[in-house]
Amino acid sequence: MTLAPLNIGKLQAKLPIVQGGMGVGVSLSKLAAAVANEGGVGTISGVQIGFNEPDFDTNSEEANLRALKKEISKAKQMAPSGIIAVNLMVALSNYDDMVKAAVEGGADLIVSGAGLPSHLPELTKKRCSIAPIVSSAKAAKIICKLWESRYSYLPDAIVVEGPEAGGHLGFKMSELEKGEQKDLEELVKETLNILNAYEEKYQKKIPVIAAGGIHSGKDITRFLKIGASGVQMGTRFIGTKECDAHPAYKEELIQCKQEDIILTKSPVGMPGRAIKNQFIAEINKGRKQVKKCYNCLSKCDPSSTLFCISKALVNAVGGNTKKGLLFTGKNGYKINEIVPVRKLIQELTKEVGE
Repeated sequence: MTLAPLNIGKLQAKLPIVQGGMGVGVSLSKLAAAVANEGGVGTISGVQIGFNEPDFDTNSEEANLRALKKEISKAKQMAPSGIIAVNLMVALSNYDDMVKAAVEGGADLIVSGAGLPSHLPELTKKRCSIAPIVSSAKAAKIICKLWESRYSYLPDAIVVEGPEAGGHLGFKMSELEKGEQKDLEELVKETLNILNAYEEKYQKKIPVIAAGGIHSGKDITRFLKIGASGVQMGTRFIGTKECDAHPAYKEELIQCKQEDIILTKSPVGMPGRAIKNQFIAEINKGRKQVKKCYNCLSKCDPSSTLFCISKALVNAVGGNTKKGLLFTGKNGYKINEIVPVRKLIQELTKEVGE
């Protein structure tokens, strides 16, 4: 099978591979540029991206806006002809300002989940391509209907994220624990069916990008064959030399076993998937970890939550793996070496062709 280019609005990626946004600081300019230079879509995560700025603790909102523009600029300089996307969670307390900053900074694409990005077209004003992340065909239909009626605009792509993804998951914890949720293949097929009517009406292709647990070239082939236009891969790119995370984070991924990857609860009410460690053990015992609130997520209540997700993720990306939250997809345990992005892309494309 030969990989066809991925068209997202006016953008065309040589390869139908989108590197997923991973925060805090796991996917910044270095990783995004490396993927973009290989023909994929490189993605910068905007979540608490200002963690390295000197005024982050005292002025986190301004630090984040400043750092986001810096990282986009650096990525564009390193990959001048590549596609640089920014992933922004709707749950961010300053979501609107971050979207505007990404547009002003020159992002080619904004990918947005952890809530419905209902007014994203209004914020971007067609200055870049936009793609919502959904976990059901129903959510895809709601977004299309809403954007069509309010803005006469349809998504340039839709990322369908299944239950095997890392980070925040768009499913109920009870569904995941009992295995009652639909698998990614079924979610992709249902979303493709929903989009048929919009594509016929507007004579416009809305590419579906499958995400969550995709690890190999064979996985990519499977989803392209059922109608997806591309795939999004996050965890697999943690295992690269260019990944912006601390080497200790990467080493935890290499050393972890299948049973070490577990479901956990996030302060925003969504379940997440992470590597079992001392931090997870403390949380499971009900030991409160909050010392400072960064007011980063609109649905987080510091008076009742057990831990600050910002602090936990900053610890992780900085190498403090015992006190950090190490997000990973379900298949993260399959990574056994750190390789350059170029080698990983070559391996994936070779597997697709076999």
